[in-house]
Amino acid sequence: MKKGWLGMDAIDKGILASLYIEDVVKRAGIGTPINEILDHHNLYVVAEHRRRLESLGMIKDGMLTELGRSAIRVVLTGGVFDIIHPGHIHTLRAAKSLGDVLVVVIARDSTVARLKGKKPLHDEGKRRELVASIRFVDLAMIGHESDIFKTVELIKPDIIALGYDQVHEEQFISKECQRRGLKAHIVRLTSPIPDLKSSMIKAELGSSIYTI
Repeated sequence: MKKGWLGMDAIDKGILASLYIEDVVKRAGIGTPINEILDHHNLYVVAEHRRRLESLGMIKDGMLTELGRSAIRVVLTGGVFDIIHPGHIHTLRAAKSLGDVLVVVIARDSTVARLKGKKPLHDEGKRRELVASIRFVDLAMIGHESDIFKTVELIKPDIIALGYDQVHEEQFISKECQRRGLKAHIVRLTSPIPDLKSSMIKAELGSSIYTI
Protein backbone atom coordinates (compact mmCIF):
# COMPACT_ATOMS: atom_id res chain seq x y z
CA MET A 1 0.00 0.00 0.00
CA LYS A 2 0.99 3.56 -0.58
CA LYS A 3 2.92 4.93 2.38
CA GLY A 4 2.59 8.49 3.56
CA TRP A 5 3.26 10.63 6.61
CA LEU A 6 5.12 8.64 9.30
CA GLY A 7 4.89 5.52 7.15
CA MET A 8 1.08 5.59 7.22
CA ASP A 9 -0.93 3.69 4.63
CA ALA A 10 -4.54 3.74 3.47
CA ILE A 11 -5.80 1.71 6.44
CA ASP A 12 -4.13 4.05 8.93
CA LYS A 13 -5.65 7.07 7.20
CA GLY A 14 -9.03 5.33 7.10
CA ILE A 15 -8.99 4.67 10.84
CA LEU A 16 -8.06 8.26 11.66
CA ALA A 17 -10.65 9.56 9.20
CA SER A 18 -13.38 7.40 10.75
CA LEU A 19 -12.53 8.66 14.24
CA TYR A 20 -12.56 12.24 13.00
CA ILE A 21 -16.02 11.81 11.46
CA GLU A 22 -17.29 10.08 14.59
CA ASP A 23 -16.14 13.07 16.65
CA VAL A 24 -17.76 15.63 14.33
CA VAL A 25 -21.07 13.76 14.32
CA LYS A 26 -20.99 13.51 18.12
CA ARG A 27 -20.19 17.20 18.63
CA ALA A 28 -22.85 18.21 16.12
CA GLY A 29 -25.42 16.10 17.93
CA ILE A 30 -26.67 14.53 14.74
CA GLY A 31 -27.28 11.02 13.51
CA THR A 32 -26.05 11.69 10.01
CA PRO A 33 -25.31 8.48 8.06
CA ILE A 34 -21.72 8.26 6.85
CA ASN A 35 -19.95 6.16 4.27
CA GLU A 36 -18.02 3.23 5.72
CA ILE A 37 -14.41 4.20 5.08
CA LEU A 38 -13.03 0.89 6.36
CA ASP A 39 -15.72 -1.54 5.30
CA HIS A 40 -13.50 -3.33 2.78
CA HIS A 41 -10.70 -4.14 5.22
CA ASN A 42 -10.29 -7.21 7.40
CA LEU A 43 -11.26 -6.41 11.00
CA TYR A 44 -8.14 -8.11 12.38
CA VAL A 45 -5.92 -6.02 10.11
CA VAL A 46 -7.76 -2.85 11.18
CA ALA A 47 -7.25 -3.77 14.86
CA GLU A 48 -3.53 -4.24 14.30
CA HIS A 49 -3.25 -0.86 12.62
CA ARG A 50 -5.27 0.75 15.38
CA ARG A 51 -2.89 -0.57 18.03
CA ARG A 52 0.02 0.83 16.04
CA LEU A 53 -1.63 4.25 15.85
CA GLU A 54 -2.25 4.16 19.60
CA SER A 55 1.44 3.41 20.19
CA LEU A 56 2.32 6.44 18.05
CA GLY A 57 0.06 8.68 20.14
CA MET A 58 -2.43 9.32 17.35
CA ILE A 59 -5.28 7.63 19.20
CA LYS A 60 -5.94 7.76 22.91
CA ASP A 61 -8.90 6.29 24.78
CA GLY A 62 -10.59 5.55 21.47
CA MET A 63 -10.38 9.16 20.32
CA LEU A 64 -8.32 11.05 17.81
CA THR A 65 -5.48 13.05 19.36
CA GLU A 66 -4.15 16.35 18.04
CA LEU A 67 -1.27 14.43 16.47
CA GLY A 68 -3.70 12.01 14.81
CA ARG A 69 -5.82 14.87 13.49
CA SER A 70 -2.74 16.51 11.95
CA ALA A 71 -2.04 13.32 9.99
CA ILE A 72 -5.19 13.58 7.86
CA ARG A 73 -6.38 16.30 5.54
CA VAL A 74 -10.04 17.27 5.78
CA VAL A 75 -11.76 18.89 2.80
CA LEU A 76 -15.00 20.85 3.13
CA THR A 77 -17.30 21.74 0.29
CA GLY A 78 -20.96 22.64 0.12
CA GLY A 79 -23.92 23.56 -1.99
CA VAL A 80 -27.62 23.09 -2.63
CA PHE A 81 -27.45 19.80 -4.58
CA ASP A 82 -31.12 19.96 -5.54
CA ILE A 83 -30.72 17.96 -8.75
CA ILE A 84 -27.59 15.81 -8.80
CA HIS A 85 -25.91 15.94 -12.23
CA PRO A 86 -22.48 15.11 -13.74
CA GLY A 87 -21.12 18.52 -12.76
CA HIS A 88 -21.75 17.71 -9.09
CA ILE A 89 -20.05 14.34 -9.40
CA HIS A 90 -16.97 15.89 -10.99
CA THR A 91 -16.84 18.57 -8.28
CA LEU A 92 -17.11 16.07 -5.43
CA ARG A 93 -14.53 13.77 -6.98
CA ALA A 94 -12.14 16.69 -7.43
CA ALA A 95 -12.73 17.86 -3.85
CA LYS A 96 -12.08 14.39 -2.41
CA SER A 97 -8.81 14.15 -4.36
CA LEU A 98 -7.49 17.08 -2.32
CA GLY A 99 -7.50 15.20 0.98
CA ASP A 100 -8.39 12.14 3.04
CA VAL A 101 -11.88 13.11 4.25
CA LEU A 102 -14.59 14.91 2.31
CA VAL A 103 -17.32 16.64 4.29
CA VAL A 104 -20.18 18.10 2.26
CA VAL A 105 -22.48 20.71 3.77
CA ILE A 106 -26.00 20.87 2.36
CA ALA A 107 -27.70 24.28 2.31
CA ARG A 108 -30.84 24.53 4.41
CA ASP A 109 -34.20 25.06 2.73
CA SER A 110 -34.48 28.50 4.35
CA THR A 111 -31.03 29.48 3.06
CA VAL A 112 -31.92 28.40 -0.49
CA ALA A 113 -35.19 30.33 -0.37
CA ARG A 114 -33.42 33.44 0.90
CA LEU A 115 -30.66 33.36 -1.72
CA LYS A 116 -32.59 32.08 -4.74
CA GLY A 117 -36.03 33.49 -3.97
CA LYS A 118 -37.76 30.09 -3.99
CA LYS A 119 -37.68 26.80 -2.18
CA PRO A 120 -35.63 23.90 -3.57
CA LEU A 121 -37.37 21.04 -5.35
CA HIS A 122 -36.22 18.58 -2.67
CA ASP A 123 -36.13 19.34 1.05
CA GLU A 124 -32.85 19.50 2.94
CA GLY A 125 -33.21 16.01 4.38
CA LYS A 126 -33.68 14.38 0.98
CA ARG A 127 -30.84 16.41 -0.54
CA ARG A 128 -28.52 15.28 2.25
CA GLU A 129 -29.47 11.65 1.70
CA LEU A 130 -28.72 11.96 -2.01
CA VAL A 131 -25.28 13.45 -1.40
CA ALA A 132 -24.48 10.97 1.38
CA SER A 133 -25.04 8.12 -1.09
CA ILE A 134 -22.20 9.29 -3.34
CA ARG A 135 -19.07 7.24 -2.72
CA PHE A 136 -16.68 10.21 -2.72
CA VAL A 137 -18.51 11.70 0.27
CA ASP A 138 -17.46 10.65 3.77
CA LEU A 139 -19.92 12.84 5.67
CA ALA A 140 -22.91 14.83 4.45
CA MET A 141 -24.55 17.21 6.90
CA ILE A 142 -27.03 20.07 6.83
CA GLY A 143 -25.54 23.51 7.32
CA HIS A 144 -26.18 26.14 9.96
CA GLU A 145 -29.39 28.13 9.76
CA SER A 146 -27.81 31.57 9.48
CA ASP A 147 -24.03 31.47 9.91
CA ILE A 148 -22.13 29.22 7.50
CA PHE A 149 -18.94 29.70 9.50
CA LYS A 150 -20.49 27.96 12.51
CA THR A 151 -20.32 24.78 10.46
CA VAL A 152 -16.76 25.57 9.39
CA GLU A 153 -15.83 25.98 13.06
CA LEU A 154 -17.32 22.56 13.80
CA ILE A 155 -15.53 20.79 10.95
CA LYS A 156 -12.22 22.70 11.14
CA PRO A 157 -11.23 21.79 7.58
CA ASP A 158 -7.72 21.97 6.19
CA ILE A 159 -9.13 22.86 2.77
CA ILE A 160 -12.34 24.58 1.70
CA ALA A 161 -13.16 23.65 -1.89
CA LEU A 162 -15.46 26.07 -3.71
CA GLY A 163 -17.44 24.99 -6.75
CA TYR A 164 -16.62 26.59 -10.09
CA ASP A 165 -19.91 28.53 -10.12
CA GLN A 166 -20.36 29.34 -6.43
CA VAL A 167 -20.68 33.03 -5.56
CA HIS A 168 -18.53 32.86 -2.43
CA GLU A 169 -15.40 34.99 -2.64
CA GLU A 170 -12.15 33.28 -1.69
CA GLN A 171 -10.69 36.37 0.00
CA PHE A 172 -13.74 36.94 2.20
CA ILE A 173 -13.83 33.30 3.32
CA SER A 174 -10.10 33.29 4.00
CA LYS A 175 -10.27 36.45 6.12
CA GLU A 176 -13.30 35.25 8.08
CA CYS A 177 -11.62 31.92 8.80
CA GLN A 178 -8.52 33.72 10.05
CA ARG A 179 -10.68 35.98 12.24
CA ARG A 180 -12.18 32.89 13.86
CA GLY A 181 -8.83 31.21 14.36
CA LEU A 182 -9.31 28.68 11.57
CA LYS A 183 -6.47 27.71 9.26
CA ALA A 184 -8.03 26.61 6.00
CA HIS A 185 -6.65 26.82 2.49
CA ILE A 186 -9.26 28.02 -0.02
CA VAL A 187 -9.37 26.28 -3.39
CA ARG A 188 -11.55 27.14 -6.38
CA LEU A 189 -12.42 24.01 -8.35
CA THR A 190 -12.82 23.92 -12.11
CA SER A 191 -15.21 21.86 -14.22
CA PRO A 192 -14.99 20.32 -17.69
CA ILE A 193 -18.71 21.09 -18.08
CA PRO A 194 -19.14 24.57 -16.52
CA ASP A 195 -22.39 25.28 -18.37
CA LEU A 196 -24.20 22.37 -16.74
CA LYS A 197 -26.13 23.67 -13.73
CA SER A 198 -29.21 22.61 -11.78
CA SER A 199 -30.93 25.89 -12.65
CA MET A 200 -30.38 25.21 -16.36
CA ILE A 201 -31.83 21.70 -16.04
CA LYS A 202 -34.90 23.05 -14.25
CA ALA A 203 -35.37 25.76 -16.89
CA GLU A 204 -35.19 23.23 -19.72
CA LEU A 205 -37.63 20.85 -18.05
CA GLY A 206 -39.97 23.65 -17.03
CA SER A 207 -43.02 22.88 -14.96
CA SER A 208 -42.91 19.21 -15.98
CA ILE A 209 -40.13 18.64 -13.41
CA TYR A 210 -42.68 18.97 -10.64
CA THR A 211 -44.85 16.17 -12.03
CA ILE A 212 -42.13 13.53 -12.54
